[in-house]
Amino acid sequence: MPQDLRGRQLRWLWPHPQCPRLWGCDRPCVGLGAFCRIAEMLTLLLTAFVLCLAEPVLPSQGTEYIQSCMHNLTEGLKRGSSRHNWARLTELEQLLAHSTPGKEGYSFKTNMLEAFVFSITAGSFRGLNLSSSMPVRSKGQVSAQLRDSISFPVELMEGMKAQEKQKLICICIRSAGMFLDEHNSSVLNNHILGAFLHNRRVGRLRRPVEIHFRHDKELDSSNATCVFWQPAGTGSAGNWSREGCETQHQKGIVRCLCNHLTYFAVLLIQAHDLSESELQSLTYISTVGCSISAAAALCTLLLCCVFRCRPRDDTTRIHMNLLAALLLLNVSFLLSEPLAAGTTGGCQAAAALLHGSLLCALGWMGAEGFHLYLLLIKVYNIYVRHYLLKLCLCTWGLPTLAVVAVLIFKREIYGHHIISTADGYKNVTMCWLTSPSAHYVTLCYAGLILLFNVLVLVAVVAVLRRTRQQQQQRARKDWMTVLGLTCLLGTTWGTAFCAFGVLLVPQLYLFTVLNSLQGVFLCFWYLSTHRSKRSSHCSTSR
Repeated sequence: MPQDLRGRQLRWLWPHPQCPRLWGCDRPCVGLGAFCRIAEMLTLLLTAFVLCLAEPVLPSQGTEYIQSCMHNLTEGLKRGSSRHNWARLTELEQLLAHSTPGKEGYSFKTNMLEAFVFSITAGSFRGLNLSSSMPVRSKGQVSAQLRDSISFPVELMEGMKAQEKQKLICICIRSAGMFLDEHNSSVLNNHILGAFLHNRRVGRLRRPVEIHFRHDKELDSSNATCVFWQPAGTGSAGNWSREGCETQHQKGIVRCLCNHLTYFAVLLIQAHDLSESELQSLTYISTVGCSISAAAALCTLLLCCVFRCRPRDDTTRIHMNLLAALLLLNVSFLLSEPLAAGTTGGCQAAAALLHGSLLCALGWMGAEGFHLYLLLIKVYNIYVRHYLLKLCLCTWGLPTLAVVAVLIFKREIYGHHIISTADGYKNVTMCWLTSPSAHYVTLCYAGLILLFNVLVLVAVVAVLRRTRQQQQQRARKDWMTVLGLTCLLGTTWGTAFCAFGVLLVPQLYLFTVLNSLQGVFLCFWYLSTHRSKRSSHCSTSR
């Protein structure tokens, strides 16, 4: 028998090498090799069948993981941990991008999140309209009719091959806590709608993506605008931008037409914010007024020193201290904006200087009112030992002590303060208080001093009315002098408490003009009174 034929017979008689031994028998069995080959084929067929049955189960396990990720992000949104929430959102985006949606796509939902993922083919894509199933709260109640929606045009798949497939991912977030910019801007209903394609950047679409944000408020172009989120680097907040988005207002709907894909929202513009032109004009008036005021105060102090004018009475000394405080206030205000572009420590020092000079200036305004009270109202028994020294301790010492204590124990109160415009752009940054509580304490301090000065003014007016009949001309002159002095040294700052409603913009202009030029007015008043004193002294000596 030929050798190769004999070998084939042996392979037929001997079992297949990978076939298990049967019954523990090591002897060759007739036809066992063929049986093992058939069993191997059946095993492969059975494995393929099991895999086919298991195919729906594998995506189910993936959806459970996605749902778990959404639950973690929802809990993070409730706690407000922004940094970790961005990591969770990025993980959710990646999971959705690597999922295998069916023909109808997948959708996932929690009480604060809703996510959709669709597998689309470029050649067969005819656009897509998608509505959120999360209702909008209307006047504290859930309204099933107010649902946001987004429409994708056919041009979304432009530039792709006909057979190219993409995954379209949409995420609806019912919390704006992750999307807080430096201004803590508010968005409509706290709703954020995001959309993007996996592994493809979409921009400059010929036909824009249309997003509908529904509401029950009175909104127009003056108080609401469509924006998209621009993320920033690590450790810094992003910002909202309107570039590439057009805003259209209908009754109950804000239509956003944007030529790219990202996270979208409707930015609510606060009614008390200024326009860009108003902020620029106020900044210009403040800069020019404070510069002139500082120069006038400096000239007055230099003239007093050059002519060796040594004031013998406490009234003139108080005036000089007030001029010095106003000079310091104007200079620190002029330095606050350029120093805001520098380091954080320099800005904090500038803010502390501005805050301290403001407290000192207000203190000397109160000292002027108190001195006026002693001269014209109390009149008798007004001698106070070390009077000026005590005034200096109260007006220079206490504010300096307070500012130094804040710098030592809570330095973060001072820093960058942003004055926002209505559209959120072209803002002005200066060095000032960053804590609302510190701002309110300063307002209370100023309010008490202004209230005291107003009460003194009312009492002085009553005194002048009683003396008008006896010396009408003298009383009228004293009336103008005291009224002008009291107005220049405090009452004009009271316009700061009228910043509401329709009075906001006129009040800001009035406050800026009067108080930025306060040093000029005080300089003119001091020179005129000093001249009248010298003329009266000369006439008396003759």
